[in-house]
Amino acid sequence: MAIWRPANAISVKALALIWQDDALLMFDVHDDAGRVKGMRPLGGTVEFGEPWRDALQREFLEELGARIDLLDSYFVMENIYEHHGVLGHEIAFLCHAHFVDNSYYRKDTIAFEESDETVATAKWITLDELDAKQLELYPTGLRERLVKPEDARKSGRLFS
Repeated sequence: MAIWRPANAISVKALALIWQDDALLMFDVHDDAGRVKGMRPLGGTVEFGEPWRDALQREFLEELGARIDLLDSYFVMENIYEHHGVLGHEIAFLCHAHFVDNSYYRKDTIAFEESDETVATAKWITLDELDAKQLELYPTGLRERLVKPEDARKSGRLFS
């Protein structure tokens, strides 16, 4: 397992909120000992000169070989955090999306390779399951901003 530390710069991320019923597609975030300390929606880094929507599409194609459709509404979060004593700072664009190929919804887990060649696994997990396992949801503060798509249809709002 590679030991990861935040860059000494502000990074820009694009993350997809893909729901299946009440479960969100996320992957594990590990500490240095390899223990799962939390989970995060899939996506990746926006490259210089790249619109965040294009980055999100690119990340899913590169890592999962999957095409996704993005909904129009999105929100932005600033995430200043500490990881193993190192300060990190990111701006994250979060957008509800869905897979073009519905077969992804029939998979319990989806294996993928990150840009650093680390093998990872995405899985469908509810917020209640996250709580039961005592895992954090990253980026910090995301839980308070989440509105599931079916709740959004009822209220007319995608994000709180």
